[in-house]
Amino acid sequence: MTVTRPDLDLPTLIAATEDEIVRLVGDRDPSTRGMYEMVRYHLGLDGSGSAGKRMRPLLGLLAYASITGEYEPALPGAAAVELGHNFSLIHDDIEDADVERRHRPTLWSLHGIPQAINTGDAVFVLSRIALHRLTELGFSDTKVLRLMRLYDETCLALCEGQYIDIWTSGHDDPMTVELYFDMIGRKTAALISAAIEAGALLATDDEAVIGRYRAFGWALGLAFQLNDDLLGIWGEEATTGKAPSDIEKHKKTLPILYAFEQAGPADRLRLGQVYRDPSPSAAGIADVVAILERTGARAYTRDQAHRYRDEALAELEAAGTVEQSARERLEGIIQSVISA
Repeated sequence: MTVTRPDLDLPTLIAATEDEIVRLVGDRDPSTRGMYEMVRYHLGLDGSGSAGKRMRPLLGLLAYASITGEYEPALPGAAAVELGHNFSLIHDDIEDADVERRHRPTLWSLHGIPQAINTGDAVFVLSRIALHRLTELGFSDTKVLRLMRLYDETCLALCEGQYIDIWTSGHDDPMTVELYFDMIGRKTAALISAAIEAGALLATDDEAVIGRYRAFGWALGLAFQLNDDLLGIWGEEATTGKAPSDIEKHKKTLPILYAFEQAGPADRLRLGQVYRDPSPSAAGIADVVAILERTGARAYTRDQAHRYRDEALAELEAAGTVEQSARERLEGIIQSVISA
């Protein structure tokens, strides 16, 4: 029997997730108040700027709700996923020397690298502490331990993906398309897949259903990253909120890597020249975009994004979800984030 939950709208789920996070990131005592202020600043919980889309916890809550018809028991898992994602962002900003995120100064640029590293570590620990409340809500120790293992394995995958990214960024030769898919699987798809699998794992003991949700999340994660790759070069600023700057920043995303593999000698040489230029000119960027079009890199990337989007939708269909409104919202997220 289908259970309809009119409150399964995204603003309600986001607010509930943030309430769950706030109970973890409030001040503990006066001597450590500054650290928790930094945590809340980065998370956008202090009212100073954007908090981000909260897409990963939304997916986990909707996965749980699509099976059970409710979302509240899965909130600790949603909080853990969002905190885990953000610990990686704090560290990424340091590693990439990014001074701005979501139109605000990054944590390290405000408070220095040592405090930002420590705060990122604290957010990681808080993400694990978040999971302990599942025991208080009546989930078995076996289920909670399985979820914590999934979480730990996912965090390790994030670190592995970041290692590949940093290593290849320090070498002139572009990574292969095959290695790129490996990297984004660890950096992007792993966490999205884990968020959705966690929701299913908490909702059911049916391993076939859990496996379908895991595969749904993996395909969605890949599609999400490939769509982002397209927007980073061809996106409309009015739509995305930021100017496409991946070429200017020398990001080696799928369109660029595909073009390096498919281009003729002259075009490959020109690609290398622009990507070695610390400040590429508008003409150089235009040359790269023209090469991407000639090699079919844009069409290839879009085809791959659509392929994984369709795989995600097929896995969701095969999972046999019960709660129709939650499923419709999952499908809506898929369609909205895969737009390029």
